[in-house]
Amino acid sequence: MKPRVFRSKGAFVLGWIWLIFAALNAVDLIARGSMPSSLIAGAVLGVLTAVIYVTCLRPGIFLREDGVLVRNPLRDAFIPWSALGDVRVTHAILIESGGRTIRSWTPQVSNRELMRMARDRAATRRAGEPDGTDDRPPRTPHDHAAALAGRTHAHWVAEQIVEESARARTRTGDTAGTLTVTWSPVPLSALGAALLLVAAAVVASL
Repeated sequence: MKPRVFRSKGAFVLGWIWLIFAALNAVDLIARGSMPSSLIAGAVLGVLTAVIYVTCLRPGIFLREDGVLVRNPLRDAFIPWSALGDVRVTHAILIESGGRTIRSWTPQVSNRELMRMARDRAATRRAGEPDGTDDRPPRTPHDHAAALAGRTHAHWVAEQIVEESARARTRTGDTAGTLTVTWSPVPLSALGAALLLVAAAVVASL
């Protein structure tokens, strides 16, 4: 089963735009820059790139065959389907398991989205139409747009997690499993490399 991935599309696109921008500037610094100004500019570029990667490109929710992986900026949380508890949405998706609550970095919900959702649902109820809260998972772009009516993207993602959990338990039964939370070496290495570049720039400028 190929994992289904949910993240902030805006942040993801912004992250890739920044990577292209940073790569072009890095090439320019190597080709035409001079020390120590190039090293200082490179350090600033490196720190910003590491932060963009950690906050925009890395985070996401991955629905796998064996459970849900919540990838936050620095840590990964894996919840087997059998260990999945309540899934709710405040300004972020909160997943409960084994007495702990995992807060997903993305997708997030703004106050404006919550207000718009409340207005949409109120208008739908006044019109006597279903508010979309019991819809089945959408299978086409048109179905997806319809499913989002009266809810935020984060609410829709939370529903996908719950529904995938129900399908997985039907396939495999209620097998044992526990929540695991680990530090991810990739973002830590990226930030560490950026800090080393800053240290080198400071030493070179003395």
